[in-house]
Formats: sequence, C-alpha cells, structure tokens
Amino acid sequence: MLTLLADFSSVFSFLNVFRYITFRTGGATVTALAFVFFFGPAIIRSLRIRQGKGQPIRADGPQTHLAKKGTPTMGGLMILSGLVVSTLLWANPSSPYVWVVMLVTLGFGAIGFYDDYLKVTKQSHKGFSGRSRLAIEFAIAAAACGVLSSIGSAKLATAVTFPFSKELVLDLGLFFVVFAAFVVVGAGNAVNLTDGLDGLAIVPVMIAAATFGFIAYLAGNAVFANYLQIHFVPGTGELAVVCGAVIGAGLGFLWFNAPPAQIFMGDTGSLALGGLLGTVAVATKHEIVLAIVGGLFVLEALSVIIQVASFKLTGKRVFRMAPIHHHFEQLGWSEPQVVVRFWIIAVVLALAGLATLKLR
Repeated sequence: MLTLLADFSSVFSFLNVFRYITFRTGGATVTALAFVFFFGPAIIRSLRIRQGKGQPIRADGPQTHLAKKGTPTMGGLMILSGLVVSTLLWANPSSPYVWVVMLVTLGFGAIGFYDDYLKVTKQSHKGFSGRSRLAIEFAIAAAACGVLSSIGSAKLATAVTFPFSKELVLDLGLFFVVFAAFVVVGAGNAVNLTDGLDGLAIVPVMIAAATFGFIAYLAGNAVFANYLQIHFVPGTGELAVVCGAVIGAGLGFLWFNAPPAQIFMGDTGSLALGGLLGTVAVATKHEIVLAIVGGLFVLEALSVIIQVASFKLTGKRVFRMAPIHHHFEQLGWSEPQVVVRFWIIAVVLALAGLATLKLR
C-alpha cells in the first residue's frame, strides 16, 4: 500500500525510497514486530478467557510438560495478524506472488485454527480428520502452484531447478503442480510437527524466512541473479517483504513464547508458516534448497514417519518418543538444551542452503 507513495516522488523526492524492496522489507519487519508486541497481551488475555483449560497436554509425554497445563494456544493468530497488516502496508499490491503466498498462508492458517479449536473445545489431541485436512491442504496448494506456474516465465514455469548447477533443469510438465503442492503441504506439516517446545519452531522459521527472503530478493533481481548464476524469476523480489514481515511477527511472538511460554503457536501458526515457506520456495524455484534450509523440519517429519512405520511393521519403536525433539528430552536433555541446540542446527543448515547460491 505504501508503495503508492512513490508515485508522488516527483513532488517529494524522499518518497522514492518506497520503491526499494530493501527499505520496505525493513519497514515490514519493524511494523510486524511492533504490532505483535503491542497487541500480543490483549490477544493472549482474550484467548485465555475463551479457551479455559488451554491446549491439552499429552499425558504420555515428558513429565515436565504437565506444568504447562492451562497455557492458551492459537498464538498463530498473533503472528498472522502482524504478518497480514505489515504485508498489506509494505508489499506491492500489484505483485501476484504476494497474493498467492498470502492466500496459501491464510488458507493453511484457517485449517490449523479449526484443528486447534476442536482440540481445545474437546480437550483432546484428536482434532481435524487427518485425511480431510490433507485433502484440503493439497487442494489449496495445488491451486496456488497452478497459478504460480501460469505467471512464471515459460522456461521455468513447470520446471524444477537444482542447487550447484544452473544448467540442470527438469521440466515436469503437468506433474509440476503435484510436485509443488507436495512441497508446500510437506513444509506446512513439517513445521507443525516441530512445534512442540517453547520457542522451538518459531526461531527456525525466522531463520528460514530470512534465508528465503534473501533468495527471493536475489532471484528477482536480474543483475544479482546473473552474477550468482541462479535462475532469474521476475517479480519474486517482492516476497522478501513478506519474509521480512514473518521475521518481525516471529520476533514479537517469541517475546511471549519464550520459556516459560505465555502462549503456544498451535497449528494455526505452524501450519500457516510452513505453507508460506513452501510457497516461497516454489515461487523462487528453490524447492530443493528448502529441504536443506529447512532440514530441521525435515528431520522432525522423518522421525515421525520412521517411528510409525517401524512400529506398524515390527512392533518396535526406533525413538523413545517422536517427534525427535521429545526423544532427546527422554534421553535427559532439558527443554532449553533441546531448543537452543536445534536453533544452532537451523543456523548451520541455513548457511549450507545459502552456500548453494555461489557454489555452481
């Protein structure tokens, strides 16, 4: 919205600054942070009154988690509200990429909200039907990816690119929408599985958002893309503003989610933020790099898949408890140890993902 001020730069030259993505990304970060920080306490009070007993705590989980009983969930509403307000203010409204990413984010957020609502009202871990939930997620993701392929350049519209090589491009044709939808849904649910300890999910999400905000800016700039020999995707630079808003909203949320958490993110936030990261990766043609940058989320998801498959096939469990962050808790790691060490892993993986931009 504020980009419209640049139209008056002929009268007031200083308004030209609103044309720059870097300036608007910084503005989006600060705006989202301020919004969540100032409105967070009111949102928490409202959720606590409406939820009563708060998010149900797993009886079979680590005993230290029982002290968290009564903590409200749906903190994702704080993040999404700050994200939406900031994006509407600072992003260019003429960018289709921004609208596609935001629609996926809000769509996944709505699914997560309904799931949280069922869990809170029923005081049960059984929320939305798994199959129905995945079906709706795939429908939203497929529609979004279909739009992304239609607005992309003809050369890359339905293609998958690979890190470390500019020449290696695989055109999937119509199957691209299925592949891309899988990336988006997989990212959403992987982040959702990671959200199990205070501050565990939001910091890696911010790290991944910062990484992909940088990638989006470079991929959307012809000069930088040519210099780094990455694929130029016109228009995706605007997604850096959205990623900046994620970082700001995430920092504001972390203020209240830091141990001991005053509020949990819930599926409302984790599913939405994961979907956002997946969609940005698809838009910038860095789907495979997402698996590197978001390797922590991949690890969490794989631990659940391996645990379930092993138990069904052999009757034995590979991990003491899944997702894997609970496994380390059962081994004797304290919650802060697990969280901080996983943050370190997220930083290392983000640096590895950024390295793929130059190593070609």
